[in-house]
Amino acid sequence: QLQLEESGGGLVQPGGSLKLSCSASGSTRVDFAYYGVAWFRQAPGKDREGVACIRSSDDSVYYGDFVKGRFTITRDNAKKMVYLQMDNLIAEDTGTYYCAATVPSPPVDGIPVAHLYDYLGQGIQVTVSS
Repeated sequence: QLQLEESGGGLVQPGGSLKLSCSASGSTRVDFAYYGVAWFRQAPGKDREGVACIRSSDDSVYYGDFVKGRFTITRDNAKKMVYLQMDNLIAEDTGTYYCAATVPSPPVDGIPVAHLYDYLGQGIQVTVSS
């Protein structure tokens, strides 16, 4: 079983930045490097939506249109870590952010779809407000 834990959330003013981290742990037969990883978010009263994903084989990435140019997803397989750098934050980015992972790595030709990911973190709150 793979466990995922997010960190780095908090309160930030509009235009500010946050960097979310996702730490993977647990005993698995497959090296973390082979997992596809994604970030999702859920705003109050709204459905969970895919934010960004990164493929295992070549680190190809895909971003939702609403975060393109502002968010960057990266991974460090040796540390079993995935990151989401969020810049130029706006109020609409407020919500609970979740890290998710699965193997084999799904395609990155569109925003990540939650049901394709087997493992999900507990989530961490991000609030963008002045």
